[in-house]
Amino acid sequence: MTPASDIAAKTPAWVCAPGVLKVPFLEVFLADYALHRLPGDQVQAVLGWGMKPTAAAGRRWAAANDRPYVALEDGFLRSVGIGEAGAASLSLIVDDLGVYYDATRPSRLEHLIQTADAWCDAATIARARALIDRIAASGVSKTNMGGPLDPGLLRPGRRVLIVDQTFGDASIGYGLATQDSFDAMVAAARRDEPEAQLIVKRHPAVAAGKKRGCITDLAGVTLVDADVRPADLLAAVDAVYCVTSALGFEALLRGLPVRCFGAPFYSGWGLTTDAVNTGRRGVARTVEQVAAAALIAYSRYVDPVTGERCEAEQALERLISLRDRADRLAGDWAAVGFAPAKRPPVRRLLNSPKARMRYFMSPSRAAAHAAAVNGRLIWWAGKESEAVRRAAADFSGPTVRMEDGFIRSRGLGSDFVGALSVALDDQGVYYDPSRPSRLETLIETTEATPAQLARAAALRSRIVEAGLSKYNLKGQAPADWPADRDILLVVGQVENDKSILLGCEPDLATNSALVEAARADHPDAFLVYRNHPDVLAGNRPGRLEASALASVDASADGLDIIDCLNACRRVATLTSLTGFEALMRGKAVSVYGRPFYAGWGLTDDRLAFERRSRRATVDHLILAALIHYPLYVTPTGWPCEAEDLVQALIAARDQPPPKAPRGQVQRWAAGIIASLDRRPPPSY
Repeated sequence: MTPASDIAAKTPAWVCAPGVLKVPFLEVFLADYALHRLPGDQVQAVLGWGMKPTAAAGRRWAAANDRPYVALEDGFLRSVGIGEAGAASLSLIVDDLGVYYDATRPSRLEHLIQTADAWCDAATIARARALIDRIAASGVSKTNMGGPLDPGLLRPGRRVLIVDQTFGDASIGYGLATQDSFDAMVAAARRDEPEAQLIVKRHPAVAAGKKRGCITDLAGVTLVDADVRPADLLAAVDAVYCVTSALGFEALLRGLPVRCFGAPFYSGWGLTTDAVNTGRRGVARTVEQVAAAALIAYSRYVDPVTGERCEAEQALERLISLRDRADRLAGDWAAVGFAPAKRPPVRRLLNSPKARMRYFMSPSRAAAHAAAVNGRLIWWAGKESEAVRRAAADFSGPTVRMEDGFIRSRGLGSDFVGALSVALDDQGVYYDPSRPSRLETLIETTEATPAQLARAAALRSRIVEAGLSKYNLKGQAPADWPADRDILLVVGQVENDKSILLGCEPDLATNSALVEAARADHPDAFLVYRNHPDVLAGNRPGRLEASALASVDASADGLDIIDCLNACRRVATLTSLTGFEALMRGKAVSVYGRPFYAGWGLTDDRLAFERRSRRATVDHLILAALIHYPLYVTPTGWPCEAEDLVQALIAARDQPPPKAPRGQVQRWAAGIIASLDRRPPPSY
């Protein structure tokens, strides 16, 4: 509950356009305002969306009642996707003086740039420089939806980018420009750059036929009318001509010369060649000062995963992650073999503004659709029918197998607890050692940077300290295990699990055979056996035979797996993920099958691994298996990183795990608590 003192400190404000109230995280962005749906005597400010007509009544009411009108707009690091498509913005500007694109009067951003000498100290300059460098290196833009630039469009020599805008864009008129400004821009480019390739960049809405453009004379220019990544364009040109487009700001951040034929916020400070003078600016500012004003001081940010306010740096890293995920999933997907009840969690796990997924019951129809749209065929690994295998074998395009990730949920899949992570493999699948998998390739070939290995080490420490595992089922701590003998923990598995069927030799492919082999290899150890939770729950096969039970000194059934790992010196397994969890905790691991984490010099292996030549560290495995290989979502369905899911599982570990009644139709959701919520995943 919000303290009464905090409520009293907020400025009562009328949100004059009802649509603004639908902006995701609005109350977090505007924590200093108490939002009202109607005007009244208590209202001390009016909030509206920029200079849009929808806020005109609010602006009139504010003027008539001597109240300030506060303009809201998207920030300059916004989202993956556009607002019209429902993409939630990570940033918002709140301007109590004007709005940044209105050069007819001062704005809060203009004031910040004008007074930068007073507030923008050396530390802020360094911070801005780091932001600029990260933006340039990552290729992030405002909405991050474009595809790659076709290199065939480029000619050798000097190239000049000319930026078109949509006809009627408010920033044109408020930026002291007209339609004639675009004609003048094109004429100046032809006059001043006679030897250069002139490249006109259409706005994506114009390319899609939804709006008109402003540039009509296209004679002698190269037209880019597809939605292209701004970073690709800016990397390919030597100069940029624009009227008021924000692409000019992105060009400045990348060190390109920019000519402005209107008055965008970044013009008039000595950084651009200007055709228009506002009459107010005129002081020299560095690109770091302008960036500090626009990206740090002027914009507000929310991390959509935590739902809390954050700084520009955190928002930028989140945006990079969301953009990279969207690029990874971009394109058409033909999904086959997914029961209707399983589609909501899959939709959440593969949520992407650049992806289009269609489900099929017929494998042949799925493959035909994927071929027609140049897409990918996807199915759940290990659950495919013979018809799916035949369709995949006949399909000439890319195929992807889906499986649970290694940080999955809190509760068992066989108890209908929806997964919060998924692995997508375009080569094989991690538990099938008969062929390479994407995970094996990542471990074998990734040249990890020190920063990446440090991230993996930090993630390992967090998981170990928090006591997390794949399913995170709590149990009792071990008791009465001897202190004077080495504890050997033997972990059982579901015996018809694909990792055993594909990754073990026939003579050592059961839990009983594992126990007997472990006892033979470690005759003096105190052998503790633990059934797989699915076997113990009665959902899957794998109970020990009587002869193997005779080799067991104690049972770990019902005990907490993490406490068992902490108490033992060595783990013996066929292919269980518990062996990987033991490696993370510095335990010795004996492996009798071929799991993904064996064969890298970290385990004692009964079998050979011909393809695995790299001598890896545990953190190499963590980087591949927990960071690069899977995709994650939060309990609310937001795409996230491994660290975010770990934090969510830590926060939820004291809640009882859900269990659906047996025989109930499975109804999945993307939460830690099994929800019946069928709403679409959040847009980003």
